[in-house]
Amino acid sequence: MEISKLSIGTIRSLGIDMINRANSGHPGMVLGSAPALYQLFTQELVVDSCHSDWFNRDRFVLASGHASALLYSLLHLSGFKVTLEDLKKFRQLGSCTPGHPEIHVTDGVDASSGPLGQGIPTAVGMAMAEQFLASRYNKKDFNIVDHYTYVLCGDGDMQEGVTYEGASLAGHYSLGKLIVIYDSNKVTLDGDLDLSFSENVKKRFEAMNWQVIEVADGNDLEMISKAISKAKKNCYKPSLIIMQTQIGYGSKNAGTSKVHGSPLGKEDGLFAKKCYGVSQDDFYVPEEVYEHFKKTVIKRGKARFNKWNKLFKAYHEVYPKEAQELENGLYRQYDIPFEQQAMCYHSSTKAATRNISHDLINFIAKNVPTFMSGSADLSSSTKSNIDHEGNFSPEHYDLRNICFGIREFSMVCVINGMTLHRGVMVSGSGFLVFADYFKSALRMAALMRLPIILTLTHDSIAVGEDGPTHQPIEQMQMMRSIPHVRVIRPADANESVGAWKMAVESQENPTALIFTRQDIENCESTDYQKVQYGAYIVGKEINRLDAIIIASGSEVSLAMKAKKALLHEDIDVRVVSMPSMELFEEQTQDYRDTILPPTMRKRLSVEMSTSFGWHKYVGLDGRMMSIDCFGESGPASQVIEHFGFNVENIIKNIKQML
Repeated sequence: MEISKLSIGTIRSLGIDMINRANSGHPGMVLGSAPALYQLFTQELVVDSCHSDWFNRDRFVLASGHASALLYSLLHLSGFKVTLEDLKKFRQLGSCTPGHPEIHVTDGVDASSGPLGQGIPTAVGMAMAEQFLASRYNKKDFNIVDHYTYVLCGDGDMQEGVTYEGASLAGHYSLGKLIVIYDSNKVTLDGDLDLSFSENVKKRFEAMNWQVIEVADGNDLEMISKAISKAKKNCYKPSLIIMQTQIGYGSKNAGTSKVHGSPLGKEDGLFAKKCYGVSQDDFYVPEEVYEHFKKTVIKRGKARFNKWNKLFKAYHEVYPKEAQELENGLYRQYDIPFEQQAMCYHSSTKAATRNISHDLINFIAKNVPTFMSGSADLSSSTKSNIDHEGNFSPEHYDLRNICFGIREFSMVCVINGMTLHRGVMVSGSGFLVFADYFKSALRMAALMRLPIILTLTHDSIAVGEDGPTHQPIEQMQMMRSIPHVRVIRPADANESVGAWKMAVESQENPTALIFTRQDIENCESTDYQKVQYGAYIVGKEINRLDAIIIASGSEVSLAMKAKKALLHEDIDVRVVSMPSMELFEEQTQDYRDTILPPTMRKRLSVEMSTSFGWHKYVGLDGRMMSIDCFGESGPASQVIEHFGFNVENIIKNIKQML
């Protein structure tokens, strides 16, 4: 039997065995796409299993993460740390072969995937990072950044809107080193694809400036090889290879939705293996298949890694400054003197924190040449542009402002991909209220422990005239509920410095920075260095502790004014600024008890958002000044007054508790 046929049969058989043993999984795409991925891995993909995090490797994103059994089989054969025993533990608790690929769980996985649609825009981010770094750091005879990004997607991905957000951006930016293989089997979980989808994908992608290549038979290795070669030759357009396949190839139920998400079972599994002409034993891999992968994937990867390693050492000698910059970006080693910027702000400073954030974006950009900033078509409002810097474009891939367009969901997917790629630090901005659009991508960033940065402005009902559609109420609490995400809402210029410092220094937590549209006076007692604690005392009691006011963001200055007024009535309160609940929860119990003594149960929280989540800090005896309804349209000052965010209301609440 030809080694290619034997290898593909083996890959398919491993997929059948893994899913049957787990009695759970999705065999359909595993069996249909096996030839394409076999050809990609053995003939084209440049990876080194001994150095799976090698920076200049090709990236591969399994957009249809439910086909994970296919990827795990290939990683095993390609020498990654995925053993045959690991394959036998597919989808089992604690195994390195979970139901969907996860980067921190499985060696060789370049992106966690599963939620359909996010794979392509994540890969777009990888390709953008490659282009940016190549334009900045490649020199004559030193192509140290030179690799491709490949994707395998399915019909489900093509129905998700975020796929087209990302694909549109990729075509606009002429990302020629992005290659997507589309397994077009025309079947989804509920039945035939035409139940819900009838558009012409080829024409749609061509309209988005993609090269589209069609492969009529997904089992034809020669056609697949020619398609990939043609895709690699086009430097000016990303490529979509539409590959016609049969879902569940070899099964008695091939071509139907029955094989999409259910194990074949023993009998049908044996039937399929017989069709492939391979051994019917479970988890059997012929020695010649291992040897074949050693001579192709493993040998090629090792040779390319060694060649690149020598090249980069020579690059280091000839271009030491550039080499160090690149390495600093790769390992997120930034030396930014934030204390210098903090000294720029005084008690006389009065500015919207979005404007302070703009100062900090430019300060960071001066110190970090691989820092990029972009927005979802809102840079003039979110103040996110790097001044005196042009826009990332096909003509200028080396520039650092990114125009994501009105694509909030895709923007965060792209930033995830750029961060996964490594070498760049990226900030994406938008209005806080539109966090709902990108929540799923932020969740994936948290799951992957990616230190992405989101600068979200227009943080409350102080948006004013735009009304309830643009006034965030529940968005901060939504993000606060996502594990590993840090939400930081600074009170003023001082805390804004600390907020950005925490975001930049994060190694594994996504950070959402929340900024105001309205001006805020800088407070003498706020401290950029104390933002790291999540909460700290900005207004200490004078003689005794009668009550505690806990506030965030613009409401901290309001709380301080109320403290002053309460003192005139012989009521002595402590004011605590809480820019980040998450950072506060990371502190020791002793520190938290120092800031919020358990014996002091008269507590008032003040934040212009929903009360959800504040109960933890005010307790059963405390009170919350919050907004548990939608906003109103009107001048900001009138809307704020309408909802009772004033000194008089704080005093009233404190007195009622006392």
